[in-house]
Amino acid sequence: APSANIGEKNALFEPVHGSAPQIAGKNIANPTAMILTTTLMLKHLNKKQEAQKIEKALQKTLMRGIMTPDLGGTASTMEMAEAIKEEIVKGE
Repeated sequence: APSANIGEKNALFEPVHGSAPQIAGKNIANPTAMILTTTLMLKHLNKKQEAQKIEKALQKTLMRGIMTPDLGGTASTMEMAEAIKEEIVKGE
């Protein structure tokens, strides 16, 4: 899950999850929490439009069925991330 700890002077953004040693090095980790954490940071930096583009790209990618095995898909971490990137570049 995406997470933000925002103080008066500093902010820390991180995905909250376990270490998942059983999937380490297998290219099957779900990148969604990391990507959504980035959108939290962008919103904090008043880059709402950029955050929305990323969120929309993630949504379109999931709607196309491109997802990692934990979500019922067959895509690798890199395949899912690449699909999201392609949606951002398309920008529709």
